[in-house]
Amino acid sequence: MNLIPKEDYYYDEFGRMVLTAKYLLKRGHCCQSGCKHCPYGYSEKVDPEIPSELQDPWQTREHPNQDWVYDPDADED
Repeated sequence: MNLIPKEDYYYDEFGRMVLTAKYLLKRGHCCQSGCKHCPYGYSEKVDPEIPSELQDPWQTREHPNQDWVYDPDADED
């Protein structure tokens, strides 16, 4: 599917591509990435101040205000 500028997406003030609700509806499903204009009501992604490419929805945190992230591959002491 070819994207149509200003109809399917636009660029925000930081130069990031933002998909429109119209495009997300055409796509036909929710990706659960916390899209700004999600027409499916999903908004539980993460901190919008953190770029999406640095966010991993499968990481778990012991506490939301803690920097520690569980790493199953890390060596145990």
